[in-house]
Amino acid sequence: MSERRTPISLLTVAMSLCAALYAVGSYATAYIPSPWGFGQFRPAVVIPAFFATIFGPMPAGIGAAIGTLIADSIKHGYLYPGSYLAAVPGNFIGFYLFGYIVKKKFTWGRFILASNVTLTLANLIVAFLYVFLFKVLYLGQASYATMPTDALIFLSIGLTIWWFVTMLPFVLLVTPPLVRAVATAVPSVVPEGVRTHSLKEELPRNTLSLSMLVPGLIMLLVGLATTFTILGEYISTFFADPTPTLIQLMFYASGSILSILGVLFYTGKRVFWQRPLLEETGK
Repeated sequence: MSERRTPISLLTVAMSLCAALYAVGSYATAYIPSPWGFGQFRPAVVIPAFFATIFGPMPAGIGAAIGTLIADSIKHGYLYPGSYLAAVPGNFIGFYLFGYIVKKKFTWGRFILASNVTLTLANLIVAFLYVFLFKVLYLGQASYATMPTDALIFLSIGLTIWWFVTMLPFVLLVTPPLVRAVATAVPSVVPEGVRTHSLKEELPRNTLSLSMLVPGLIMLLVGLATTFTILGEYISTFFADPTPTLIQLMFYASGSILSILGVLFYTGKRVFWQRPLLEETGK
């Protein structure tokens, strides 16, 4: 039997809440930039990921798009072109896709898949649009307009990597307990598939571990390449600000953190929100 359709009124409220909460959460860290000098630290991505899991693609996609536009525009004091040219389409596509993946048939394995696919694709879209469309074409900044295409691509990929590795742990570690809490407190708003899995099944330990360990090891390898190969000289040539040392530190620190988290999840015990409901109630 298929699940009942969510009322339009509830989806509208969910979209509004997603936009408002994402705007507030994004603005709270808006002044913490990436090592590249632009692109903010944004753990608030747990908010649209949460709404995508419970309410599906449209509330999450539209809410994330509106929320990021509000936060960026408040930060800059006007309707920020860099946001509606880059962040808005990237956030909408990413979190719409997130909701589509988990809504089709929810499992925690699909949630992990959605997290990795969404954060890769959405951040790639935002990074390339921000660098090529906003900075090069819209602003025509000399420092970027005269930069070789391969250097601009490297910059876009570097920004994508930074966003990915700083967002992934928050989405994987914070979103599930939020889903579990709402499924327990207000089960009527949570789809049956999500409610059943969030209360009775564990996150697949191996999948969760590998989803952090693999990108962590890749980050460490890239860090070593920036230190011991011509990649470091390439960064020094085109990216004097930020300093190459700061970029290397980004790769080493993010790689170490993700690798450690991956190992801990593989060897560690279950955390509180992974216990089945029957264990909690004693039935």
